[in-house]
Amino acid sequence: MKTKLYLASALALLALLSTGCEKLRARDSLNKGVQAFRSAKYAQAVEHFERAVQLDPEFITARLYLATAHMSQYIPGADSKENQQNAQAAEQEFQKVLEKDKNNTVAIASIASLHYQQAQGNQPLDEKIKKLDNAAEWYKRLVEAEPNNKEAYYSLGVITFNKFYAAVLTARNKLGMKSDEPGPLKDKKLKEQMKAEWLEKVNAGIANLEKALQIDPEYDDAMAYLNLLIRYRADLDDTTEQYKKDVEVADNWVQKSLETNKIKADRVAKKAATGGIKAE
Repeated sequence: MKTKLYLASALALLALLSTGCEKLRARDSLNKGVQAFRSAKYAQAVEHFERAVQLDPEFITARLYLATAHMSQYIPGADSKENQQNAQAAEQEFQKVLEKDKNNTVAIASIASLHYQQAQGNQPLDEKIKKLDNAAEWYKRLVEAEPNNKEAYYSLGVITFNKFYAAVLTARNKLGMKSDEPGPLKDKKLKEQMKAEWLEKVNAGIANLEKALQIDPEYDDAMAYLNLLIRYRADLDDTTEQYKKDVEVADNWVQKSLETNKIKADRVAKKAATGGIKAE
């Protein structure tokens, strides 16, 4: 009986030691992968990260790096089979992270960004819109996991603009209006159709950008897209007077964005001058 207990204990100890050794080797592979990744040797990094997760399947950090290494090789707009495989591999690995940690914000944000990147380049408009919608769903999930993530709100606003801008240009083309021709849309029926489909969505996009600015009042990129959404929403206005007022609001956001950008640049220059940071 004692012999059996001794053997069982010895086997348990060996298993523990083996597991510990594998975890140490996994971390060694991770470190090698990080070195390759920092040198932009992504294919080599992938090999090391794959080894790390093979040795320790629960090693979330290694799996995040593996997914990111795949994603770093993805080129938005390129149609090659290898490029699509990199995107698929990246998303699969990020999804595996979420199986272990459903609110992992790095994985969620990365999948959102990947879908947004996949919407870039020349492709049919309906496919582009579908990919933007997929990205938006992931950014909404990111907001749920991290309510104060300004980039998530900003990205939702940008996606709204990209979709609405395409719709406005299509409407203007139907009416023979140039892109820089003052609005609003000349045809009342078409304008009402556009309002029914887009006004609520555009207002939600504006609200998302305003939320980003609540989190970071100096978020000049959010100001720039506020200008764009308000400017193109003006095409849905009922009167020329209201259109001009909305364009004036948009112009104010342009000015505010430029002023904020200058303030931030002056701040960086001041820190550089006082030895706080190195100037670019």
